[in-house]
Amino acid sequence: MAIAKTFSLIILLLYLLAISFPTNSQEFYSTKLSKRETRREQLTHLHFYFHDVLYGRHPTAVVVAQAATTASYPFKFGETLIIDDRLTVGPNLSSRVVGRAQGMYASADMGDAGLLMVFNFFFTEGRFNGSTLTVVGRNAVLSAVREMPIVGGSGVFRFARGYAQTRTHLLDLKKGYAVEEYHAYVFHY
Repeated sequence: MAIAKTFSLIILLLYLLAISFPTNSQEFYSTKLSKRETRREQLTHLHFYFHDVLYGRHPTAVVVAQAATTASYPFKFGETLIIDDRLTVGPNLSSRVVGRAQGMYASADMGDAGLLMVFNFFFTEGRFNGSTLTVVGRNAVLSAVREMPIVGGSGVFRFARGYAQTRTHLLDLKKGYAVEEYHAYVFHY
């Protein structure tokens, strides 16, 4: 019996020892970085305008969900919208388009105009064509200047981090149209 227990213990130890060493052919990580990924970090400042159109023939923000109690709150708590808004170089809708803001926002504050913003800035021209920045944060709509974190990106903005500041440039509640001026400050490689 003692020999069988000792033999079982030796087999178990050999098994644990064998699985604790990674094999070269099946490693799932690497500590080597490409030359592109080891470049020096840089700071980029972007300035553009965000056009949010709620009504009309071609809305860019549409309500996709709301609670049964949403209408009873002053700022439509629980209402969720999906967006595909233009980003332009100037405040006019006819300004040159440099990208899109794609994602969603939701009224996430019961007593104030506080939105949860979850979207990508998708750039469509110039040096940043095809690159994205991801914004996730709170937008206190009634504040003069709001700040939201930039939590990542792709393309030129791979490994991005930073913040975006926005202020309302134009708000027309009757037409359901808003223009937000954005300044984004992004560290990336």
